[in-house]
Amino acid sequence: MRDLTRLRGQVGVWEGLSKHLADTLELAELEDDDLYAELAREVETLQQEVDDLEFKTLFAGEYDQEDAILAIHAGAGGTEAQDWAQMLQRMFIRWAEAHKFTVEILDFSAGDEAGIKSCLMSFKGDYVYGRLKSERGVHRLVRISPYDGSSRRHTSFAKVELWPDVAEDIEIEVDEKDLRIDRFRASGAGGQHVQKNETAVRLTHYPTGIVVSCQNQRSLTQNMDVAMKILKAQLFELERRKQEAEMAALKGEDVDAGWGSQIRSYVLHPYKMVKDHRSNHEVGNTQAVLDGRLDDFMEAYLRYRVGEA
Repeated sequence: MRDLTRLRGQVGVWEGLSKHLADTLELAELEDDDLYAELAREVETLQQEVDDLEFKTLFAGEYDQEDAILAIHAGAGGTEAQDWAQMLQRMFIRWAEAHKFTVEILDFSAGDEAGIKSCLMSFKGDYVYGRLKSERGVHRLVRISPYDGSSRRHTSFAKVELWPDVAEDIEIEVDEKDLRIDRFRASGAGGQHVQKNETAVRLTHYPTGIVVSCQNQRSLTQNMDVAMKILKAQLFELERRKQEAEMAALKGEDVDAGWGSQIRSYVLHPYKMVKDHRSNHEVGNTQAVLDGRLDDFMEAYLRYRVGEA
């Protein structure tokens, strides 16, 4: 039913565009100078609708239309890297808010002095996974450190991971004997239940070494359900990447999904620039990007992928 609803929505968009185009052509055939301003507005609206649909044709991946689960991990560098990880978290939240997407922080680990060591977030909305694919990888920050009394320039790294939220749509069996389940008290604000009860959950999957924790739901059962959902999504992504790597090896391609695959640099000193190292798209307004203006980078990456393919 969900697939049917989505397909009906897609067909409805094209039918609406077709009707809008027919109405505009009828207006143009009237050849009335008094209607020129209205006709110009209709043409401009049509152009925007066509541009939006052209952009959506770039989402050719099997799971691009799905919701997403995104994780951020601070790299080496202590407080500086942990602060950068929190800046990225804020950037993604601002981007989601601008598009009226639903974003929820599922789990986080606070930094020692500032920032965060890691966080796990859920994004729900139109083609969220397809949009966020451009963000998977290592993000590099160059700036004058606010934590350095000598005002020296520092380089920090943070890693972004991404999975399609398809746990409800796929069949993945997780054997209980392959799991270690740890219960602990959640940290941070959240009411008395956070401080007194062991509502947080950590799952360790022995065969793969994947560790998932969740603490932001109000009960142990809710945190367990969310953690299991995330574990299944990660197991699914692991298998998908394994199959892609095998296919790439058959084709003779070099697949590097390691920590060193730096995708984007954010330079705040000695000049201001954000540059994506895959698509070569760059902008000088660094503050706008850090405030969530990521769509240009996402589109440039999708067009780069199409060109590469």
